[in-house]
Amino acid sequence: MTPKPIPAAERLIFAMDVPNVERARRLADELGDAVHFYKLGLELMMSGGFFELVDELAARGKRIFADLKFFDVPATVAAAVRSLGQRGITFATVHGNQSIMEAAAEAKGDVGILAVTVLTSLDRGDLDDLGFTCDVEALVLSRARRALEAGCDGVISSGLEAPKLREHIDGRLLVVTPGIRPVDNRPEDDQKRVVTVDQAFANGADYIVVGRPIRDAASPRAAAEAIQATIAEVCR
Repeated sequence: MTPKPIPAAERLIFAMDVPNVERARRLADELGDAVHFYKLGLELMMSGGFFELVDELAARGKRIFADLKFFDVPATVAAAVRSLGQRGITFATVHGNQSIMEAAAEAKGDVGILAVTVLTSLDRGDLDDLGFTCDVEALVLSRARRALEAGCDGVISSGLEAPKLREHIDGRLLVVTPGIRPVDNRPEDDQKRVVTVDQAFANGADYIVVGRPIRDAASPRAAAEAIQATIAEVCR
C-alpha cells in the first residue's frame, strides 16, 4: 500500500458499467455505504442522464471518476475538462499525445487528470496490431513519464506494470489500477492483464477499479464489502 493519505474506503472505485441511469441508480441504492467512489464511463454517457447521475451521487457524498478518455484537439479537451470541474468530479481520463495531456492539465482546476497508459484489455498481440514495437512495460513507463511532465496527476495502469512505475517514476504519481479479478478469471472476460485485489496494492496501486466482480455478483453489496475488508486488511 502506498503511503499517500487516501482513506481506505475510497481506494475502491466501482465501475458503474451499466446500460442506463435507472440501473445505475438501483445499484447505487443497493451498494449504499459499501462504495464511496464511482467510475462513470462512456456507456452511461451515451445512454442519457449522465450529469444528472453525477449530481445525484455527489449529493450523496460520493466521489466521481469520469472515465471518458478525452482524445481530441487540445483546445476541445481543455474545454471539456473545464466543464467537468463545475460538477465536482474527482478524476477524469485523457488518452492522447503530449499536447492533449498538457491541455487537460492546464485546464484541470480541482479535477485530477489521469492519463491512460495501456488498456488492460490489450496484450502483446494487440500492441503488435497497433504498430507498437516496444513491450507493454516499456510503453507504460514511457507514457507515465510523459504524463507527469505534462502536469497530469496520475495514470491508469495494470497492476502488472505498477511495480516498475513505483521503481522508476516519481512517487507523487497516482496509480489507478483496473482489471481487478478473482484468481479464476473467466475465459470470456475481455480483460487480459489482470491482478487480484491483494496483488494490486502490493504492486503499488493507490486505487483499484472493480466492475464485473461487484456488478455481476449475486449480492453486489456483499461483494463490495468483501473487497473493502481486504483493502482494510492491507491498510493495517
